[in-house]
Amino acid sequence: MTPTLRILATSLAFSTFGLAQEEKAPVFSAATADIGIVVKDLEKSAKFYTETLGLTEVKGFSVPAEKAAGLGLTDNQPATIRVFVLNPKAKGPKTKFKLMSFPGAPGKMQDQKFIHSSIGVSYLTLFVTDMNKSVEKLKAAKVKLLGKTPTDLGGGNFITVFHDPDGNFIELIGPKK
Repeated sequence: MTPTLRILATSLAFSTFGLAQEEKAPVFSAATADIGIVVKDLEKSAKFYTETLGLTEVKGFSVPAEKAAGLGLTDNQPATIRVFVLNPKAKGPKTKFKLMSFPGAPGKMQDQKFIHSSIGVSYLTLFVTDMNKSVEKLKAAKVKLLGKTPTDLGGGNFITVFHDPDGNFIELIGPKK
């Protein structure tokens, strides 16, 4: 291969490499996602997610009826969103759980008898540091555990499955201490 051809081939290889790198640029601007959950009773659910599960409430927001309708989210219903995070002291971006209810337009409950009973988002998985402590809090709040949980997953981790006040499945995964 001549020196000119070698330079041309090297140049082509680097420009193709550059294109490949551009194509692999991240699609998303954050490493987390916000999760919106429509609940029947906002106060009851907020209490469950903070006192029973241990999430921390942070600043929420409201969306006027016209704006929510304009976005295609509601049929002219205003929305008050209460926001919760897992660990407010952790560095970096945080997953947010956004709870909202619509007393003027109550929705229809999904069939949540089993995880396969309904199509769509079916459960949340939360990773805990102490399964024993988490299960104690659930039992103190009279939350019914599902199946034979907590169950050993191996590797020192256990899983506990239950429903939130609206019947949404939640699974906790973590070690027993």
